[in-house]
Amino acid sequence: MKKIQILGMGCAKCNKLYEAAEAAAKELGIAYEMEKIADIERITELGVMMTPALAVNGEVKFAGRVPGHEDLKKVISEAK
Repeated sequence: MKKIQILGMGCAKCNKLYEAAEAAAKELGIAYEMEKIADIERITELGVMMTPALAVNGEVKFAGRVPGHEDLKKVISEAK
């Protein structure tokens, strides 16, 4: 099961990234778990300085933007 984490304080872009990542994971047909991380200490521990950010299995893949659908599918499917 892949753990998809959305890091951000709940802004509109953070919510958009959450929805887009979940849609990509559903389209891939994989087992996944979604988690929102709004705690600034946890966000900085992962090395993220700009939100929204996306991490898969604890590894940050994107920060400071909402990537396109195909980019999301690619990083989610390739994550170890």
